[in-house]
This record gives sequence, C-alpha cells and structure tokens, in this order.
Amino acid sequence: MTPPYADADFLSIGSLLSPEELAEYESVRSFFQSEIRPAATAYWNRAEFPYELLPKLANQNITRFGPNTGHLLNGLVHMEIARADTSISTLFGVHHELFTRSIQDLGSEEQIARFVPDLLALRKIGGFALTEPDHGSDISRALETSARWEGDGWILNGEKRWIGNGTNGDYLLVWARDVADGQIKGFVVERGTPGFTATAIENKIALRAVQNAHIRFQNVRVPESNRLPGATGFKAANQLLLNSRVWVGWQSVGQQLAAFDVARKYAMTRNQFGRPIASFQLVQEPLSRILGNASMSLALMIQLARMQTTGGLHMEQAAMAKASCTARMRESVALARNILGGNGITTEYEIAKIFADAEAIYAYEGSYEVNSLIVGRAVTGISAF
Repeated sequence: MTPPYADADFLSIGSLLSPEELAEYESVRSFFQSEIRPAATAYWNRAEFPYELLPKLANQNITRFGPNTGHLLNGLVHMEIARADTSISTLFGVHHELFTRSIQDLGSEEQIARFVPDLLALRKIGGFALTEPDHGSDISRALETSARWEGDGWILNGEKRWIGNGTNGDYLLVWARDVADGQIKGFVVERGTPGFTATAIENKIALRAVQNAHIRFQNVRVPESNRLPGATGFKAANQLLLNSRVWVGWQSVGQQLAAFDVARKYAMTRNQFGRPIASFQLVQEPLSRILGNASMSLALMIQLARMQTTGGLHMEQAAMAKASCTARMRESVALARNILGGNGITTEYEIAKIFADAEAIYAYEGSYEVNSLIVGRAVTGISAF
C-alpha cells in the first residue's frame, strides 16, 4: 500500500487551487518528474548546458505562468521545476523571472514587441548582468560598469561575474552607471556584439549545467533602442530582485522536496539487519524533520504569494523568506544525504547533486547574512550596513 503522504504533500496543496489550476499544476509536475529529472544528472555531471531539453520546455508552454496566472500557481510551478533539477530551474528563472520580466515591466512597447515573443517561445534566452567581480551585496552603491553616451548610442565598459546564461544566452540585461548623471540604467546587449566577451566559470560544485559567466565589456556599443526606458535608477532593479528573492524561496522548497523524494525512496528500499532502514527510528526522525522543514517553508511561501496578489509584499518580507527557507533547506539536504550513508556522496543516487546545488541557492539572490540584515533593519530601524 502506498503511504498517504509519499509525495510529501502534507499541507494539501491541491485544496488551495481551482480545479483548472490543479490540473495545470499536476501536468507540470508530471512533465518535470518524467522528462527532466531523469535526464538532469547526466548534464550536471558533464557541466553541459541542456540544449536538447529546451524544446521540451517550449512544447509545455512553461512561460505562460506568471502574475497573470496567479502568484501561487506560478510559485508552485517554480517549486516543481527545482524539485526536478535546480540547474534547469535557475536557467529558466533567470531567463523568465529576471530578463523577460524586465522587458515586460521596464521596456517600451516597441521593445516588448521585438523581444518578448521569442523569449516566451524559448527561441531566445536572456540573462541578467548585475553582479560584478568586486561588488555583490554592495552593488547598489558601488556598481562600476559604466555607460557613456557617444554619437547616437551608448558605450559600455566594465566587468560582470556570476551571470547565469552568460555564455549561451542571446541577450543580457546589463546594468551600468551613466557617467553623465551617475544613474544606474539597463541596456539589452546582444551576444556577438563587438567588445563583448563571456568566459564560462569552471570547476563549480553546484548548478553545473548552468553556464555562469565572467563577462567583459570593452567599448561595447549599444543603440539607444536597446536601453530600457523604465530601467533608470536602482529602484527599478530592486523591484526585480524582490521578485527573484521570492522565486528563490520557492526553489528552496522544491530542493527540500527533491531531497525528501530521494531519502524516502532509499529508506524504503535499502535493507539492513534484515529490514528496510525506513523502519528504524533514527531514519524516520530525519525524514520527519525534512518534511517539517519543507512544510514550514512552503507555508511561508504561500503567504508571500497571497501578499504578492494584494500588492503588499515588501523587500524585507521577501528577504526573510529567502533567508529562512534556504536555512531550513540547508539542514534538510544534509539530513537526506546522511540517510544514504556512503551512497550519499555520489551523483549516481542524485542526492549529492541536490546537496551541492543547495549551496548555490543559499548563496545567490542575497546571502543569508545580507537578507538577515535587511530584516534586522526593518525591525530595529537601524541599518547594520
């Protein structure tokens, strides 16, 4: 007999969705579990971008999800993508939640018409270039990449680092400081533009299928038609970062559910001392704790989706969710890896990949410490940075 919570749905997610939404959610979950998850580890092992999987994503019309389909359903879809594979989740999230949303929210009507159809069809892939080699957490104050108006266009100079989809993306949204007025502005740079070079960051222990890049701009000329009119000042970027922190919160839930899936299956099938290790108290307790961590994280993210729906979500709340959920995630994946014992340190059993990828989720979109300080500032009125 299959246990009632074998799929880890302890909070009855289906009851929160309409019948139509539930059908879409279950279809997406089935697709990612049957088509993406079985293939993902091989790409991860080879540190190879999964080009062959993009048409499958496109055929699923996965880009249809977003605020228009409901923040809760959109979040649950991102959760299920991460549950299947965090590299694919990050590739898609950077493309969809950061680049495509930037064009939709900050672009002109002409730019939306020019870029968005190919982005939604996944015929073109975008990236988001904000972080620099010497500036991550302090990027809003210390961004060094420069933009200078010359003739009939802009000249960009500088460097960016850890840019997802940086080597294989067709477009990058590059944030640079206008030397004339000191404002940060956003520019769409197309791959192959003279002076633009992207070098893949190698030897990563996480997100190995994502092509993070170190990017250099040496007198890169960008036409005025590729400057996003709404991307003026860091406030515009900050709104996108708020949404991306929410997305990463959903990723952390999916990561915990992935760890639970592997640990539970292993515990049910691994026999020691003549019986499944799932019958041992010292295995049932960590399974329970993983599920508890995942369920608490999920409940928090459901509340954030409600706040997004009413327009009442602020950065400090997104920061709390990102910090809290990723901290719970870190414990969950470690517990799951331990349940597999020695088999937990090889990607053959998937959990080593899940364990390693969790470190990237914990680190990006604002470190745990920085997000905690954003919350601390909100509750004390005193900035620690």
